[in-house]
Amino acid sequence: MKTLYIDCSMGAAGDMMTAALLELLPEKAQEEILDRLRNMGLAGVTVSRTGVSKCGISGTHMKVSVNGVEEHSYDVKEAESQEHAHHSHDGHGHVNDPDGSGHGHHHSHQHMDMSGIEELVGSLDIAERVKKNVMSVYGIIAEAESHAHGTEVSMVHFHEVGMKDAVMDVTAVCLLMDHISPDRVVASPVHVGSGQVRCAHGIMPVPAPATAYILQNIPIYGTEIKGELCTPTGAALLKYFTDEFGPLPLMTVSKTGYGMGSRDYPRANCLRIMLGETVSEVSGKDGRDRIAGLSCNIDDMTGEEIGFAMERLYEAGAIEVYTVPAGMKKSRPGIILTVLCRPEDRYDIVRAVFKHTTTIGIRETEYDRYILERRQEARETEYGTLHLKHSEGYGTSREKYEYEELAGVAAEKGTTIWEIRENAGK
Repeated sequence: MKTLYIDCSMGAAGDMMTAALLELLPEKAQEEILDRLRNMGLAGVTVSRTGVSKCGISGTHMKVSVNGVEEHSYDVKEAESQEHAHHSHDGHGHVNDPDGSGHGHHHSHQHMDMSGIEELVGSLDIAERVKKNVMSVYGIIAEAESHAHGTEVSMVHFHEVGMKDAVMDVTAVCLLMDHISPDRVVASPVHVGSGQVRCAHGIMPVPAPATAYILQNIPIYGTEIKGELCTPTGAALLKYFTDEFGPLPLMTVSKTGYGMGSRDYPRANCLRIMLGETVSEVSGKDGRDRIAGLSCNIDDMTGEEIGFAMERLYEAGAIEVYTVPAGMKKSRPGIILTVLCRPEDRYDIVRAVFKHTTTIGIRETEYDRYILERRQEARETEYGTLHLKHSEGYGTSREKYEYEELAGVAAEKGTTIWEIRENAGK
């Protein structure tokens, strides 16, 4: 399975994601993508790339300018250190400072709402499926801005520079994702930074309200690094394209891309994206995949309550739920409740476990499991149509009828499951 793994240990931004994805392509394909971006019809916008090295890591930095203005963002400490600065602001809370001197660029204050953005994107010379993805991502940004400012999405207005900058970033990523066409996208928990950031509405905490809204239900963290590491555009792109968040899956990596940010930190300011094949494809015909295991100790629930909780966990997406008797603290008898689930469902399962059990802590383990390839066949028998399950792999083949169907026929005929199975041929 073709898989992308996005390492967000230094946050995420649209230009950094563009650069990292671009590095995954051969040089000729990179130039073709850049030519398409430059000629797609986004007036006044230029895009270029340069090689950059940070903390000994070489990568690519993307520069997007709108009428000669490049977007930057500043935390409060840095912004206040720029004396006599006259900053202008876009709709995402970023400071326009084209030459890095701290002196803002004065430009006309033109704004555009979502209907205008839709019209703009619709006019671009790109495939319709890419336009659809661009508008879906921008819709996430607009919804977050409307929530942050307490207004309707239709009333959100974006400043021309910030809007076109974001449209270029979003379009570039959507175009690259369409070109690469991964089957699966996994991202690490997102490092959002810390401190405060200055925007058009004043001083805001990191992550900014719009970013925090987008990152709901996504694992995030902060460290001692001061600054806005994850932008609303970066957060929206992650939310839209990522299938699951977690550690690097078992995969063979064929290419790694590094997208560099403009600022310098004690750590390399880069977004890393790995392209490769996950283990289910690497291992050949025989199946193998990764699942999450969530477990907790319970000593104060009745058997009825535990049974009810297990049913709710299956409804929440669990692959398997089981209990094991165990001795707990203070010599109390109890059970260990274990839930196996797909990694992308783990947070739904965690919420369900806390909701329906009395536990106050859940342990997580990841498993690589070996599975037989499965298929189902409808077979006509003297009892009507019954469904036979086939499983094969690793030199083994087995088949069996669905238990519920056998049990239903046995109850109807007043006989045993074994007799029904034998007469049906298995």
